[in-house]
Amino acid sequence: RENFIHLCNPHLEKMKEDILYHFALGTGTHDFPTLFGDVKFVCVGGSPSRMKAFITYIAEELGLGSPGCDYPNICAGTDRYAMYKVGPVLSVSHGMGIPSISIMLHELIKLLYHAKCSDITIIRIGTSGGIGLEPGSVVITRQSVDATFKPQLEQVVLGKTVIRSTNLDEQLAKELMQCSKEISQFNTVIGNTMCTLDFYEGQGRLDGAICLYDEEEKLQYLKNAYESGVRNIEMESSVFAAMCNLSGVKAAVVCVTLLNRLEGDQISSPHDVLVEYQQRPQKLVGYFIKKSLGKV
Repeated sequence: RENFIHLCNPHLEKMKEDILYHFALGTGTHDFPTLFGDVKFVCVGGSPSRMKAFITYIAEELGLGSPGCDYPNICAGTDRYAMYKVGPVLSVSHGMGIPSISIMLHELIKLLYHAKCSDITIIRIGTSGGIGLEPGSVVITRQSVDATFKPQLEQVVLGKTVIRSTNLDEQLAKELMQCSKEISQFNTVIGNTMCTLDFYEGQGRLDGAICLYDEEEKLQYLKNAYESGVRNIEMESSVFAAMCNLSGVKAAVVCVTLLNRLEGDQISSPHDVLVEYQQRPQKLVGYFIKKSLGKV
């Protein structure tokens, strides 16, 4: 069962029914193998609207949808997350920050397990703040690091601190980088991604409601991050990497940078420019999926 989802929880085998509460799905009410058994690619991102746009895009790219076709939200029974499917691709929103994506991933991983899925690739697509990169650059994460630049997730379980690895699949990162070279539409790099617990102080911004450090201290911190190999900052990659590692799932993080944090804190690009930036990870991952399915 090497290529199947691995669950690190022996208690689940004793349960008569598994209710995925935040998805409004359950093994007693839904036939998971029939609904999801053919899934090979899962793409996750913060915004429900962005993940619906992605499933519409990938359906057209794979020739599986018709123009104007609407895709129902599989999780319509809840307002926590949104989920869409077309062919072998599942698109799921995860909200903002480590707690939100962690809850989603627990239930997503169990869903894939109950569906008896195999050879799964999960990719997070999203936005981030760049360090030393032009806005619009795409970063493929080598490893996620914490705010002290260590490649680890520190979590408290039963009152004890647990440290988990946040490395991501090296071969998958290389394949995605090769895809970017082939489409040749935007700057793409492989680098470390810093995952923080907060958008403002945690990322060294000067524009939050609270800031007790000066600009020189901020810039020194960001330069230290750059020197350690960090190329962008977001708020989900560490738990994403850790949970995929523990579940034996091949995973990657692909984020576009909306600004260079060495030059400022506020995102000031025009709306249409930001929309185009946000489509770049979608284009790269869409090309990767097409290539993996032999449709390029």
